Amino acid sequence: MATLDVSDSEFEEKVLKSQIPVLVDFWAVWCGPCKMAEPVLNELSDEYKDKLVIMKLNVDENQGSTLKYQVMSIPTTILFKGSQEVGRQIGFAGKNAYEDLIKKGVN
Repeated sequence: MATLDVSDSEFEEKVLKSQIPVLVDFWAVWCGPCKMAEPVLNELSDEYKDKLVIMKLNVDENQGSTLKYQVMSIPTTILFKGSQEVGRQIGFAGKNAYEDLIKKGVN
């Protein structure tokens, strides 16, 4: 299972109302570190497919969510559980850093 795209208009339904934790990757097409993160997030999406959903939000096309969650630099990855932010990572720090973030919301 690959990562899924989410937009401002779907954010509440797909992220905040999700029954399982959602990791949202705030990214942009022009962002080099975002491109490095993509295959890692796809791999994690497969590994955690029954416990977590990983979604990508393009900051250039969805500025409402970007502003609401005060994303100032990308990639920023935010873990939501039960409509609340439970963890955040700014920048690309590799698979282990994403797994540490995921563990904050997945048992």
